[in-house]
Amino acid sequence: MQLDKTDVAILETLQAEGRISNAALADKVGLSQSACSRRLDILEKNGVVRGYHARLSNAALGHKMTAIVHISLSGQFEKTLADFESAVKRCPNVLSCHLMSGEYDYILRIAAKDLADYERIHRDWLTAMPHVTKINSSFALREVIDRTTMGIDPELA
Repeated sequence: MQLDKTDVAILETLQAEGRISNAALADKVGLSQSACSRRLDILEKNGVVRGYHARLSNAALGHKMTAIVHISLSGQFEKTLADFESAVKRCPNVLSCHLMSGEYDYILRIAAKDLADYERIHRDWLTAMPHVTKINSSFALREVIDRTTMGIDPELA
């Protein structure tokens, strides 16, 4: 989808103020409310805007530990990947999962209450997932950055 300057302004505003009303958004980007709503619908239908959500604090909800987990599978056959991905989606502590190139097949970001909770997740979930041959876990000491916004290339507009 080709974005213009107005689309970029809409996206930048939504990243900064996800709960903004359509009326306020339209005012900020210089459109009528109906034109702004139409543009936003197009951005959503084309997958540029993937959704809206509240950003929760893992620590405030009792998950004070973040583990970065590297997973190796027995192979990268379509069924092997599909089986693993289906299983990993069911684990409520997995915050993100990425299929990777390189030494490991997947990298997961996991929220745990503490080391004992991570041991439970490791034992009950990770080792039970299909085709897993190796698990390498690292623990975050401090979160330095966790962006919720991304820069939008001015060349797109």
